[in-house]
Amino acid sequence: MMTSQIRANLVTVSDPRSPAAEAYRTLRTNLSFSSLDHPIRTLVVTTPAPQDNKSLFIANLGVIMAQGGYRTLLVDSDLRRPVLHDVFGADNSVGLTTMMVNEEALSNPPVVSTEIENLWLLPTGPLPPNPADLLGSRRMEGVIARLAEGVDLVLLNAPPVIAVTDATLLGTKVDGLLLVIRAGVTRREHAQRAKELLEKVNVRIVGTVLENAPPDAMLGAYYG
Repeated sequence: MMTSQIRANLVTVSDPRSPAAEAYRTLRTNLSFSSLDHPIRTLVVTTPAPQDNKSLFIANLGVIMAQGGYRTLLVDSDLRRPVLHDVFGADNSVGLTTMMVNEEALSNPPVVSTEIENLWLLPTGPLPPNPADLLGSRRMEGVIARLAEGVDLVLLNAPPVIAVTDATLLGTKVDGLLLVIRAGVTRREHAQRAKELLEKVNVRIVGTVLENAPPDAMLGAYYG
């Protein structure tokens, strides 16, 4: 039985036939086709600037990928403002940072099961005083490689690009980065600046997602 907390947080669970849930399915298809020549097994999801619903976006994306048959691991690598453990009602006492300092945790990652088939979560664990140093380290490369074993896709939740360097550092260690832009919230100059920062260090931007766009009346009629 799905808990009311998760059902309330995730539109892909609470209203799977809605236009919003269908948009996530379209994104899943686009990501699948975009990776035919360059397979994406590790993907950072971030925004240009601070955005309240970023973590809900990646959680919904994780659900829709899992529902599509992809064994998916959500990793909360926002070591400044972690939220994913709250979305799924999980404990945050151990997680990504534990793997950074503990060999046993590296060998046996402390991932937790979710109530969604094919979807697992790795919380942040204790928050460090130096997030960028940890995420930019060679140890992080080993952690990502270990997490990619046994799953089809690792989705890493990262802080905003222009706020801190965390997302840019992570982007250099994965197969691609997805940039989420929110209509009416994200400023054009912030999006352009984020793109420049990522391209400067050769991060592969696999695409940009526009959230909060005005609904199409024809689609609303179609979906009822």
